[in-house]
Amino acid sequence: MKIIADLHIHSRFSRACSRDLVLDKIDETCRTKGVNVVGTGDFTHPEWFSEMREKLAEKEKGLYTLKSQIQNPNFQSNPKSKTQEFKQARFICSAEIACIYSKGGKVRRLHVMVLAPSLEAVEKINLALGKIGNLKSDGRPILGLDVEKLAEIVFGVDEGCVVIPAHIWTPWFAMFGSKSGFDSVEECWGQMADQIFAIETGLSSDPEMNWRVKNLDRMSIISNSDAHSLPNIGREANVFEVEEDKLSFNEIMRIIKSKNPKEFLYTVEFYPEEGMYHFDGHRACRTGMTPSESKRNKNICPKCKKELTIGVLNRVEELAEEERGEGHVDKSRVPFVKLVELDKIIAEVLGVKSRNSKQVKLEYNSLIKNFGSEFDILLQVDLKKIAEKNNFDIAEGIRRVRVGELFIKPGYDGQYGEIKIFGSEKERKRQMNLFE
Repeated sequence: MKIIADLHIHSRFSRACSRDLVLDKIDETCRTKGVNVVGTGDFTHPEWFSEMREKLAEKEKGLYTLKSQIQNPNFQSNPKSKTQEFKQARFICSAEIACIYSKGGKVRRLHVMVLAPSLEAVEKINLALGKIGNLKSDGRPILGLDVEKLAEIVFGVDEGCVVIPAHIWTPWFAMFGSKSGFDSVEECWGQMADQIFAIETGLSSDPEMNWRVKNLDRMSIISNSDAHSLPNIGREANVFEVEEDKLSFNEIMRIIKSKNPKEFLYTVEFYPEEGMYHFDGHRACRTGMTPSESKRNKNICPKCKKELTIGVLNRVEELAEEERGEGHVDKSRVPFVKLVELDKIIAEVLGVKSRNSKQVKLEYNSLIKNFGSEFDILLQVDLKKIAEKNNFDIAEGIRRVRVGELFIKPGYDGQYGEIKIFGSEKERKRQMNLFE
């Protein structure tokens, strides 16, 4: 069976995260979107871990579902959904840890994902990390701990745990970040490097960009939402083919490690240009630049003469092999698709600024009712049926997203990029005969 997994999200206990990030609402959101397996996020936080133990029950080995008394009896999965394999989302124990420490004469700031095979393993990890730093202050705790030592602690608790460097290109908090990162996996992880078998792309890079870096050739490439609110769950994800009787934490990790495209089918990607660190730039001056433009300006903002924040595309160029130019494709690797969330498509079609508006929600719910889950609609549903039952322009918007016919202004220095699906009204009308 095919499952869609988003292994990196947050709870309401992380800074700048929605109060709605509670287990029952996460479950409902996953079922609406078509996400079958989701990370719990933030298992290091004492209150969140207490809720996990109270509200989750093991369904398959290392995979958990909401206990029956916690479920909303009025919420039902849509039977039309082709991507919603389960009546309930499966939870995997996950956390993100911020490590800040000195190494090689520089201050290093890295975010690291930890996936654990059981609540019992989580309890032991929390006990060990609680002796090092304050786990109560934030769902994503900040520890003065070398990531090599973090991995040693986690694997010492349970060899089945998985440690993955998060959003590896983000300038400020990542393994390859321009501000405080390293130049290789081995330099970063030391003696633990051989046990790190996967990296997370982050929103500002896609797998194709990572294929250019020889140091990552042995790595499996995963993508997750890093959601700080419910609507962002599933904006990036991983799609696996799993034998139903083998479904478990260990089987999912084995498939990730294998890099076999027959089992690890593809990843779902944000358009990396939309990420907030794709280009170089200086947000205060509203200045975004390509790597070549930054080079001409000696990495200095031409308006205020301050140093630019070097973005992901530039950093990839720096670490890439010379013979692997932009657009380098490795057909042996797990493929990917790029998507824009359904509510964003609807908002642009309706001409409203907020994806959370009442108009958008009404149209979104109508589409879900008619066709299944969000991933069904974005990936599989016949566009003619959407045009007939709901809205021609939404069908046309989904088509453009599927084939990449978009107008994109890349993000930089913490400013999200802008994606426009439609140009002028005249251009939209020109497409009116598409589904006739």
